Amino acid sequence: MERKTADQYPQELLNLFDTYVHGGIDRREFLAGAQKFAIGGMTAMAIWESLRPNYAWAQQVPKDDARIRTEVVTVPSPKGNTEIKGYLVHPTSKPKQKHPGVLVIHENRGLNPYIEDVARRLGTEGYMAFAPDGLTSVGGYPGDDEKGGALFQTVDKAKMSEDFIAAAKWLKARPDCTGKIGAVGFCFGGGIVNMLAVRLGADLAAGVPFYGSQPNAEDTAKIKAPLLLQYAGLDTRIDAGWPAFEEALKANHVKYEAYIYEGANHGFHNDTTPRYDESSAKLAWKRTLAFFAKNLKEKQPKSTSA
Repeated sequence: MERKTADQYPQELLNLFDTYVHGGIDRREFLAGAQKFAIGGMTAMAIWESLRPNYAWAQQVPKDDARIRTEVVTVPSPKGNTEIKGYLVHPTSKPKQKHPGVLVIHENRGLNPYIEDVARRLGTEGYMAFAPDGLTSVGGYPGDDEKGGALFQTVDKAKMSEDFIAAAKWLKARPDCTGKIGAVGFCFGGGIVNMLAVRLGADLAAGVPFYGSQPNAEDTAKIKAPLLLQYAGLDTRIDAGWPAFEEALKANHVKYEAYIYEGANHGFHNDTTPRYDESSAKLAWKRTLAFFAKNLKEKQPKSTSA
């Protein structure tokens, strides 16, 4: 399929698709709304297909990359759904050395190939990256985002939150982890990163939510981790919560950096869909790596040589 970019679609159509992706309307309603954009031989169904993820575009780091080793692991979650499975990436450089950990939280479709690739990208940067699958209790990511989205709606959200907390604590406690962990998440996962910052307090060393829903002022007061907040300029749904969140962050002296990528849509980092914005995504990722390096990697002692 030919790769398209967001500027090839009317913004109204992209906003309609965003509403569909986040459960505001079902596929039939999206197709009905997309019908007015079906011109030049393009059907509403073809528009829907063109906006869906194409995971052939996502792989930046191959699964067999020599710099990493991957495995699927199961983590106990007694306060959640009993257990949660996930994709664990180990750096292969300096195998006897402990590595800082990063939890990678998926969107509202489950642990798809895009999120696995993000975990591998972090692995090549020297982090032990763990991407849990919030759909574990309903059989795991089914290999299709449409089915994944339907399964996502059936999971107890409070228990799923406990699953991610259990995953973070498990990662932090691993003997091959330095004990410093961060979290990065996208869309639903961005909201989970904010939740982890609230619930884990100082046990989280850095959080990077991409276009994530924000906690209320009372919960924001519990945040101890520095945050790097990444927002899309055209994402009015999520951006509406930013002013109040920023006010609460300032009032509680939480360390944070915030960036709004003008002209970018919600989901701009996901390189499997037309909403991907290459320049914004690359800049946001560069900032993410710098932020994790600053807050998670051990400081090198200053040289005493002349």
